[in-house]
Amino acid sequence: MSTLPPLARVPLLVLGLVSLLTGVFAGLARLGVEVPALAAVHAGNHAALMICAFFGTVICLERAVALGGLWPYAGPATAGAGGMLLLAGGPLPAAQFLFVFAAATLLGGGIVVVRRQFALFTVMLAVGAACWLLGTLVWWAGDDVHAAVPLWLAFLVLTIAGERLELTRFLPARPAAAPSFIAVSALILAGAVLAPWEEDLGHGLFAAGVLAMAAWLLTFDIARHNARQQGLTRFIAICLLSGYVWLAFGALAALGGGLAPVSPLHDITMHAIALGFVFSMVFGHAAIIFPAVLKVKIPYHPAFYVPLALLHASLALRVAGSLLELPALRSWGGIANALTLAVFIATMVVSVIRGGRPPARRRRRG
Repeated sequence: MSTLPPLARVPLLVLGLVSLLTGVFAGLARLGVEVPALAAVHAGNHAALMICAFFGTVICLERAVALGGLWPYAGPATAGAGGMLLLAGGPLPAAQFLFVFAAATLLGGGIVVVRRQFALFTVMLAVGAACWLLGTLVWWAGDDVHAAVPLWLAFLVLTIAGERLELTRFLPARPAAAPSFIAVSALILAGAVLAPWEEDLGHGLFAAGVLAMAAWLLTFDIARHNARQQGLTRFIAICLLSGYVWLAFGALAALGGGLAPVSPLHDITMHAIALGFVFSMVFGHAAIIFPAVLKVKIPYHPAFYVPLALLHASLALRVAGSLLELPALRSWGGIANALTLAVFIATMVVSVIRGGRPPARRRRRG
């Protein structure tokens, strides 16, 4: 089966990274930080750039590599193109259409996987893609990005949870794991679907479901066992466990009304989940995902803990600024968040360079 060669995947990843960079600056603009005008004008597109254009591109690209063939690459291509159209100031409906097409492609790939291997985790990955598609359709129909946010967050949470569920097969069978996972996922899904029409009820159900999912992951995920290991395995486990704590914290803020844009807990809710949880997953799995997608080596190094520690410290600073009603402190936390992502990218680039070096030759004795 023909597929896209690794070198040809690089431009797709670059499209996602451009949206990430602009989305980060747009987020800083929302905090009142002075940023380049080209980024400041996209403050209103912050969520779309981060979730649809960046995460959509990266997740679609990873799934396309796993599926094989050429057609799945329409997902990352259209998600990346949608981000570029937003940045170029193109017609919003056209960018939304591209995101819808990307989400539909991801869902199509998910259905293919379910047909190949019918299992709870494959179904959940397809459900996550459906949440992205439905959320983008809600945004397209009503031109209200906030109405789409619970569905977009459900896309990220359920996708990550589905991938973690797959790994529980390596643990001793626990009868409560699958039924409780289904119940928790159904609660998240019900809340996300209801939110655009019954906001209070939908937000409450969604927040309760996310809190329950954090508890499920902390209880059943293999990360608790892997944290006792060494090297990359331990690092990934610590990323995951710390991310689950942030997921629970964000859910508690959401239960306090934090999903509403006017709530003083809104910034905490969104970034505890999207930064604390989702980016902890990204940091942990980068050394696995990028080699699989780009066919490069990223050897583990203890320096991987540096961006992880910075992520948690900067997010804690941002949360403290919100709780103490100190806008300047929150802004500094946001700036530190952005610098953390830069440190993470630099760490990965250095690791790729290290991985590409030929092994040192041993000196001949005598």
